[in-house]
Amino acid sequence: MNTVNKLYLWVLYTMAGIAGAMLVWLMISVVTSVVMRNLALQPFAWLFTSSEYAILYMTMLGAPWLVREKGHVHIELVTAALPAPTRRIVSRSVAAACVAVCALLAWKGGELMLTNIAQNDLDVRAYYFPKWILTAAFPISFGLMAIEFGRFVFGTELMHSGEAGIHE
Repeated sequence: MNTVNKLYLWVLYTMAGIAGAMLVWLMISVVTSVVMRNLALQPFAWLFTSSEYAILYMTMLGAPWLVREKGHVHIELVTAALPAPTRRIVSRSVAAACVAVCALLAWKGGELMLTNIAQNDLDVRAYYFPKWILTAAFPISFGLMAIEFGRFVFGTELMHSGEAGIHE
C-alpha cells in the first residue's frame, strides 16, 4: 500500500507542478503577445491558442492538489459556531456531497472524452487539435478530486477546521 500511496502522491504533485509551469507559460505568452502588439507585429496564432489550453489544463491539473491542501475557498463562519460533533457531521456531509459531484463530473467527462474519440472531434483554431486531448483532463482531475474529498469523508482529517477567519 505504501508504494501505491507514493505513486498516487507523485501523480498528484506532478500534476500540480505542471499546473504551476502552465501558469509561468501564461505569463510568458501574455507578455510576448503584448510586446509583439506594441511593436506593431501580429502575435503568433498558436500563442493565443496555447494560452487558452493552458488555462484549462492549469485549472484541472491543479485542482486535486488544491483539495488535498484544503486550498479551495470556503467560509467557516457557520462551522466555527457549531459544536465539534455537529461540525464533524456537517464537514463530512459537505465532503460527501463534493465526492458525489466530482464522481458525476468525472463520469460525464469520461463520456465526453469517449464521444470526442468516437466522432473524431477536432478543435479548429490555429491548428486542428483532437478535442479528446482537452476533455481527457475532466475524468482524470474530477476523479482525483473525488478521491481527495473522500479522504475528508472517511479519514481522520476534516475539511473544515472550525475556526473562522484567515489561517495560513
